[in-house]
Amino acid sequence: MMVTQWPEGPAADPEAARERYASDMKATREASRNAVRADLPAAHFGSALVVVTSALVGYFVAPAAGALVAGAFAALFMVARAVMFLRGVRGVEASRRAYLFTFGWANWL
Repeated sequence: MMVTQWPEGPAADPEAARERYASDMKATREASRNAVRADLPAAHFGSALVVVTSALVGYFVAPAAGALVAGAFAALFMVARAVMFLRGVRGVEASRRAYLFTFGWANWL
């Protein structure tokens, strides 16, 4: 059987271990949030890409196909807006969050 060496020594304090775990988890979650955070300029770029893509698809394929692309993103925005409403976020903040969710993917292009 392998014995784990604790930073606190052989008489490990469970409370210190919990505090260390909590602080490590907090740092990990903060780093994860910062890695996937979207900002408004990226969302504007994503929205512009959707408009251009739907116009090109409408021109080269069929107008209904272009409307389908734009409608899919509009539906995604409305679902995200409804989720924000159900979570208790109202007004402009709900629209901003739904907009970032729908079009913020352009941050990674």
